[in-house]
Amino acid sequence: KTRPFDRVLGEVQEFFAIHREMGTHPGGVHFEMTGQDVTECTGGVQAVTDEDLSDRYRTVCDPRLNATQALELAFLVSEALSSKDAPKAGSAAAG
Repeated sequence: KTRPFDRVLGEVQEFFAIHREMGTHPGGVHFEMTGQDVTECTGGVQAVTDEDLSDRYRTVCDPRLNATQALELAFLVSEALSSKDAPKAGSAAAG
């Protein structure tokens, strides 16, 4: 069981786009991640491939982002939250 990092990234981008469109505040996100150098999700700046999965695949449940992938995603979330288009806390969609 694995997940492509690009798919996780796409889901996060879509999450923020929907909130932006609706004028709502994204309250939070949850990721399975570890500070360990695992190879459970493919992709990211380290370019983990399917062939790399067996090197350090250690999860007993859901695949986790490794430390580098988690940082990459954290920067995306930070940018999305600080975007000038992001709704401010306390704002809500009309209606």
